[in-house]
Amino acid sequence: MNIYSSLQIGDYHTHHCEDHLLIKKINSSKIVCAVMDGCSTAMESHFASTLVGKILRKIIIETGYKELYEKNVQYSLDEQLKEIIKCLFNEMTFLKSHLMLDEKELLTTLIILLYDSSENKGVILPLGDGVVCINGKITEFDRNNKPDYFAYHLNTDFEKWYSSQTQTMYFNHLNDISIATDGVLSFAKVKKTDSESINCIEYLMTDVSNNGTEEMLNKKIKILEHQYGLKPTDDLAIIRVIKGNSPL
Repeated sequence: MNIYSSLQIGDYHTHHCEDHLLIKKINSSKIVCAVMDGCSTAMESHFASTLVGKILRKIIIETGYKELYEKNVQYSLDEQLKEIIKCLFNEMTFLKSHLMLDEKELLTTLIILLYDSSENKGVILPLGDGVVCINGKITEFDRNNKPDYFAYHLNTDFEKWYSSQTQTMYFNHLNDISIATDGVLSFAKVKKTDSESINCIEYLMTDVSNNGTEEMLNKKIKILEHQYGLKPTDDLAIIRVIKGNSPL
C-alpha cells in the first residue's frame, strides 16, 4: 500500500495555509488519515485545523497503546471511529475551556479515514466540505461554502449529534482511495499555456501517472501549474492511498 499526500497554500492566500493533514498508524494493520480545512472567515483558522490534527495524533497514539494492552477488547471500525471522534470532542471541549478559546477559533472541517488492512475494509466520515474518491468514484461534499463545523456542536449531546451524521462512507476493499479539502475544487488558470484543458480532480484523485515516486501528488500539482497554467486558489490538503506491494 502506497500513501501520497500534499499540502499547498492557495494562490489567493498570503500568510498561512489554513489546511492541515494527518497520516498515523494505530497498529500494524490500522491507519488513520485525515484532512482539515480551517474556516477563512473565522479567527486564526490555521490554528483550528492544526490543533485538530495534533489532538487526533494524540488520540491515535493512545488508541494504539490501548489495543496493545487490552488485547481482549475488539472494536469494529464503526465503533473505533466513533470512539476517536468522541475523544476529539472531549479534548476540544476541554481545551476550549482551559485556553478560554472563542468558538470562532475552533472552526475547521474534518474528513477522516480509518482503514484496516487485515480485513481490507475502511470507513470515511466527512464533517464539512471536501471531496472523497473511493476506487474511482468521486463524491463532493459542498454546503455552498457554509460547512456545519463540528465545533458548533461541542456543547450538545455527542450521541445525538453523532447519530445524525448520515454521510459516513464504507468500502470493502481498497484499490485507490483519496480524501481532500475543498481546495481541490479551486484550481484556476493563472497563466496562459498551449496545453488542452484537464480535469484537475480526476488528475489528482484517479490518474495513476507518477505513482512510482513518493512525491506523486506534489509532482502532479507542479505539472498542473507549469504545463496547464493551473493552481489551487484555495488551500489544499490531499491524501491518496493506492493498493500496492509496500507494507502499511
